[in-house]
Amino acid sequence: MVNRASAVHCINPDCKRPYPQPWGNKFCNNCGAVLKLLDRYVPLQSLGAGGFAQIYTVWDEKTDTEKVLKVLIEDSPKALELFTQEAEVLVRLRHPGVPKVEADGHFQVNLSNPKPRQLPCLVMEKINGPTLEEILNQHPQGCTEDLVLNWLTQAVKILQELHKHQIIHRDIKPSNLMLRSPSPSVLTSPGGTGWEQLVLIDFGGAKQFNSARQRQESSSTRLFSSGYSPPEQVTGGNISPSVDFYALGRTMIELLTGRYPPDLEDPQTGVLQWRNRVNVRPALADLLDEMVQEDVRSRPANAAIIQKRLAKINQPSSGKNSPQPVLTQISQQLRLLGQAADQAFSNLGQIIGKILRWTVQTIFQIIKACSLTIWAMLLTGLGAGAGTIAGFILAYQTNLGDRLIEFIITQLPQFIPEPDSGLGLEIIIFAAAGLGTAWGLTASGSFAQRRRFLVASVMGIISYAFAWLLWQVITSNTSEGEGLVSATAIAVFLLSLSMGFRSHHIVYAIIGSLGTAIVVAILIFLGFPPNILQISSRNLWSDLSLPIAFFSSVGILMSFWLGISYYLVVPGLRFLGWR
Repeated sequence: MVNRASAVHCINPDCKRPYPQPWGNKFCNNCGAVLKLLDRYVPLQSLGAGGFAQIYTVWDEKTDTEKVLKVLIEDSPKALELFTQEAEVLVRLRHPGVPKVEADGHFQVNLSNPKPRQLPCLVMEKINGPTLEEILNQHPQGCTEDLVLNWLTQAVKILQELHKHQIIHRDIKPSNLMLRSPSPSVLTSPGGTGWEQLVLIDFGGAKQFNSARQRQESSSTRLFSSGYSPPEQVTGGNISPSVDFYALGRTMIELLTGRYPPDLEDPQTGVLQWRNRVNVRPALADLLDEMVQEDVRSRPANAAIIQKRLAKINQPSSGKNSPQPVLTQISQQLRLLGQAADQAFSNLGQIIGKILRWTVQTIFQIIKACSLTIWAMLLTGLGAGAGTIAGFILAYQTNLGDRLIEFIITQLPQFIPEPDSGLGLEIIIFAAAGLGTAWGLTASGSFAQRRRFLVASVMGIISYAFAWLLWQVITSNTSEGEGLVSATAIAVFLLSLSMGFRSHHIVYAIIGSLGTAIVVAILIFLGFPPNILQISSRNLWSDLSLPIAFFSSVGILMSFWLGISYYLVVPGLRFLGWR
């Protein structure tokens, strides 16, 4: 029974003095808002804010129990839609792993001060116990396999109930999973955790789905939790119940390792590298790895499949003729021997072993990175050289160059003050060199790019052609060398932006363009001739050697600096928190 001397809390978000209010008052002394809701619920204290709502503890005079009151304080239509959606879902569900909400638990309170409005309210069962996030904070090295396996089993049963009602939660993470404390006696029971029933909370992002049409329908509300939601949910694509399996798998991996899932991602592939951090049963590890696959088709199709696999993990096979008992004994003996061996080694030996493993892995990664970067440099250089030759043939051995000069003289006469100078033919060589550079870099497949040949080709032509125009403008006011350096920087910058990297596109573009431009400036300072396209005769192929050398060098330097960005700069930014 609650203490009748307790103070009451006004739920009006605009009330200047909401607490304390005397017990027994029907209306707030400050704003006049009703205090006893539905003549049944008495708000006792504020528990804080969550999303668009304010949370309170309320006393239910009908059942003499404490409950939780959620009050929507945001008045936007989208917030009201999500709040109503959560209420409808919780009213329908009847499962011990979901907070209970009675049929009349969703209602509205009329307010008149400072202006007339309706305040949506939702009363639900109060769960006494910690969240898995709070438990993880107490175990930063990760929780035991048995605990996590127990939580995973309960969570899958909850999801099976949700999906049976055509409901996707869409926001599973450690902070949205609670452990209900059944009774004080359990807390002191030997060998028990003190926390038995898992409860899934926060259904504000829950979504109704139709299994017959889920491939044709996309998510109406783009809601996701960074680090836990799958790619199709983050990008606003079509979603299915497997989004809950993905988030649950990542949550359980975090509970086992004590590490935030993105911190476990391989910087090149994005795959979670976690199995070497904990010692768990291979069957459980395989199941979690399948649940967190980026490809929806590679995840378990439904909760029943996951439950069957968990049953096998929890119940090892047995039988008279089965070798499993013998293998189990051998495994236990080996485990004991391994523990004895670990204790026998000194701390110095362990440190040396870790250093050696780290050294070998680092050397392997360096060799792999160097090999892939050299491969990209080779193909990009060859592609740039081939594009330059192709551009020379188009410009000087066909009538395409003459037609282009006529067009430029007509549309942009300021770029070619002397029509007979042959400057208009240079843009063809630049554009073809850009096309070859883009094809070579894309064909290498390096730096986890998406290999978009068409986009890269178009941008290669546009970026290098634009660089030529920029060169003509700058050269008219400054030296030819400065114009060439600026044109190189803009060409590499625009082309890098179009290469389809996984993330940090602006970083690749800036590092690639600045690094390449600086090296070109140094070469010009050391004597490299900036007049790279001085073709004296249409038949002198020897004049083509300098353009080939220049554009091939630019392609090689661009690939080199993109490799520096991919293997050094971007991982460093990820480590600092820029994701």
